[in-house]
Amino acid sequence: MARLDELATISQDAGALSRHFLTAEHKAAGNLIMRWMEAAGMSARFDAIGNVVGRYDGEAPGLPALLTGSHFDTVRNAGRYDGMLGVVTPIACVAALHEAGIRLPHAIEVIAFADEEGVRFNATLLGSRAVAGTFDAALLGKSDIDGVTMAEALTRFGLDPARIGEAAHRRNDVLGYVEVHIEQGPVLLNEGCPVGVVTSIAGASRFAVRVEGLAGHAGTVPMTHRHDAAAAAAEMALAIERRCSTAESLVGTVGVLGVPNGAANVIPGAAAFTIDIRAGDDTVRNAAVDDVLREIAAIASRRDVRAAVTPQHDARASPCAPSIMDHIAAQIRAGGIEPRFLASGAGHDGMAIADLTSIGMLFVRCGNGGISHNPAETMTIEDADLGARIFLDVLRRYPHGAKAS
Repeated sequence: MARLDELATISQDAGALSRHFLTAEHKAAGNLIMRWMEAAGMSARFDAIGNVVGRYDGEAPGLPALLTGSHFDTVRNAGRYDGMLGVVTPIACVAALHEAGIRLPHAIEVIAFADEEGVRFNATLLGSRAVAGTFDAALLGKSDIDGVTMAEALTRFGLDPARIGEAAHRRNDVLGYVEVHIEQGPVLLNEGCPVGVVTSIAGASRFAVRVEGLAGHAGTVPMTHRHDAAAAAAEMALAIERRCSTAESLVGTVGVLGVPNGAANVIPGAAAFTIDIRAGDDTVRNAAVDDVLREIAAIASRRDVRAAVTPQHDARASPCAPSIMDHIAAQIRAGGIEPRFLASGAGHDGMAIADLTSIGMLFVRCGNGGISHNPAETMTIEDADLGARIFLDVLRRYPHGAKAS
């Protein structure tokens, strides 16, 4: 917990935790994490994308590795546990093995991923995609708010953009991937469960919607003669809420809703909003998307307005491997706790690593209503301790004889 506090002091913003990809703060935090890895008995280095990779060899050099870790970049004005818990916990676990003189039948690699949130270049999972071998080189031309391209930022950081492919791991060298993360939601807290087993990382569909009506005088146009774009958008937002309340893992959000150039005495001639629909099951998500798009069209027709829907993002769900879920659940039960199985509505590095190997995730309860991406994000030292003890068992008892499925 002290290490999480220390990491939280490395920030681009005074008085708030903001740490973004390929900044001086990224390098300072990475160097700190590297020192912790080395103190825990690992070899450690920055890789070609700026991830920090620590390796704890097994009973013999060169054995396949169980991968673990999380990200150490943040959103703006972030909490101190999102991502970082999944970096410091496995370092503590490896330190415990090292202090006891224990080497496992497999290696352990702890990866502190350089960019999961995607704040600086508006492209997510950059570190984990590089490890999985799926990094899109076209992203190197993307610029940040100051006009600095990703390629330029890598060079300034001391890395060679042409060598990003060297961060990729080979399938035969990897046994699987396990991550520990705060839930970032209220389910475990509300049910009194300290830990949970993630079943799937939700897929997401995002759209931008622009509704065109007819502006008019707010005092002279009768209600029955209006083509109010804002009222239509409001009805569409409620339809999204209603449809996305019909399945347990399904959620729908209108995160941005506005009237461009609106005025108090003018009937809105235009309105714009965003849609974010997620579910742990792609069939459930896709069905909801289809229904929502049909309802938007129906509302627009009935209200005699036009609705233009532009897709912006589509990511498939990443199911966790049943064998890894069973393994994590067994370690929880060994501690006398009945595991709670739940999907993750938030995205994680495991979504990218799933293209390389099978994945699994341990959730640890967070407090304060489950709030995250917020300075009010919190967790108890007791839950952090329990999560670490369970995760140590996940690592040291991992079935090394065969890859997870």
